[in-house]
Parts: sequence; structure tokens; C-alpha cells
Amino acid sequence: MIRRPFALPAMMLISALTAMIYTPLACAADKFTYITNWYAQAEHGGFYQAQATGLYAKAGLDVTIKMGGPQVNLMQLMLAGQADCIMGYDVQTIQAWEKGIQAVTVAAAFQKDPVVLIAHPDVTKFEQLKSKTLLIGSAGLVSYWPWLKTKYGFTDAQTRPYNFSIQPFLADRNIAQQGYLASEPYSIEKETKIKPTVFLLPDLGWPPYATTIVCSTKTVQNRPKQVAAFVKASMEGWKSYLGADPSPANKLIKLDNPNMTDDLIANGIGKLKAYGVVTGGDAAKLGIGVITDERMKQTFDVLVQHKLLDPSKVDIKKTYTTQFIKDLKVLP
Repeated sequence: MIRRPFALPAMMLISALTAMIYTPLACAADKFTYITNWYAQAEHGGFYQAQATGLYAKAGLDVTIKMGGPQVNLMQLMLAGQADCIMGYDVQTIQAWEKGIQAVTVAAAFQKDPVVLIAHPDVTKFEQLKSKTLLIGSAGLVSYWPWLKTKYGFTDAQTRPYNFSIQPFLADRNIAQQGYLASEPYSIEKETKIKPTVFLLPDLGWPPYATTIVCSTKTVQNRPKQVAAFVKASMEGWKSYLGADPSPANKLIKLDNPNMTDDLIANGIGKLKAYGVVTGGDAAKLGIGVITDERMKQTFDVLVQHKLLDPSKVDIKKTYTTQFIKDLKVLP
């Protein structure tokens, strides 16, 4: 019997080579960049959670989260190819179309815009603010302020510019001011040990979504698979961040923004939960990130009503799409 000592290894080599030829190589993860609207904070937690817990990687994405900040023009960066998608806000995204910027909202992490009016504790009803001096910033004057005047009877004469300092409020009990749910109210309470009265405008009827995922029409058309994967993983990240252990995201948040402390993050998470910012409204039944035609039309109508938008230049149906979120149903 003739021995063939190399027959088996040779056959194994042939089999290995054959497998290499006919077995597809593992695909590299698709690079995807998302720019937030401010420095890293709890209000961005779901995106950082998806990054920290591997949800993006599992979805086949190599995601880079970049921080925005003051004077950062997110739309401009996206159109220049510096980001696939950005963190948006309905009012700005819809108005962008009037300027010829084709940006599309594909998901809304916040069912409620976290904008608030803050008053001293003696104010218990929203209508009482009509007798107060209101500090409103420039962005507020061209978004929710016209709506507030129409719906609640406020006047321009009672406003003063808001310079992003709580000191005028602390010095004058007749002053109320704008703010964001997890920011100024906490600073005021920490400074004075007194809990201010906080009115969340969406609970009074202000309709826009916030902390949205906004992409260029080009990205939606050319990279639908990647957009879908990013939306799904991000909403799963929000579910995990608010419903499980947020510490993986918090570590990344503090790494990106060393000024963010544990108490600020805890306050942010607490407010998101208490007011149902992410999981309330339609999200409770239709899933986190949901967008509805009805809500988008409400925002469009408010902008048109208050002459903040020329309806002849904007088709509301082009400013958003539900294709990536309508069947996702990441329930809280």
C-alpha cells in the first residue's frame, strides 16, 4: 500500500482555498457621522448609549458623534459633507426649505420641545405671566413667541432680551424667563434652594418635535440602508438609556464634555423621564422616535399662521419622511 503523507493536508488546503473563493468576506462597517446641537449632555444620551453599548456596530455602522455648540451652523456642515445627518429642530428644518436647503427629518427623539418659561414660586398659573416682564432670546422671538402672543395674549411690550444669565431673574421677582427643561430651572434651584415654577410649552400646545435626526435629501436617497440602521439603533439607544443602565453613555458624555457632572446628567435624565419628553405622547404607543403627519402639519400651520413661513415656497411633505420610523415601533 502506497502511503501519501501529504494527501490529507493538500485536500485541506484546497478546501480552505475553495472556501475563501466562495465565502463572502465580512463587510467593513459603514462610516456614518452625526453632529449634535450642543455640547454632550443627557439630552443626547440615547445616541451615546447606542455608541457605547455597540448598537451602532451591531447595525453595521461605524458612527462618529460630533458635538455642536454656539455659532456652529449644522445645516452648512451637513451640506458641505461634514455629516451624514444632524440633530435638528422642526422649525429650523422646515424654514430651511424656504432658503432652498433640502433637509429631511427622519425621526424625532423628543416628542416634546424642552423649551420652558420659568417663574418665581408665587406664580401658579400660566396666565399670571401676562403681568410679568419676560426675558426671551432672539431665537424664541422668531419661533414660539408669536404663538404665545396669539394664544395667551402676551405683548411685545413686556419682553426684554434674554442674555443667557439667570442673575436678572434672581434679582427681580417680577421677571420670568425662557429656558430649557433640564438647564436653567436646575441652575436656579441650585443657586437659591427654591424650586421655581416651570411651564413646559409643549404641554400648553406648542407642537414641534425636537432632537430630531435630520439628513440631506441626497443622503436619504443614496444611503437609505445606513439611515435606517442609524435610526433603529439610535431609538434602541434611547430605550436603553432611559429604561436600563445609562452609565455606558454617561461615560462617553463626560469624555466629550468634561464640564458635564454626574448631578447635571442625573437631573437631565430625571426631567426627560418625568415629563415624558422621549417616551410620552405618540411614542408611548407608536414607538420612540415616531413622526406623524398630523404633528408635522400642526407645526407647519403654526409657522404659516404667524408669518414665520411662506407656504408657497415650502411643501411640508418634502420636509420629513416616516419611511424609517413608521414600522420600527421601539416601544418604551
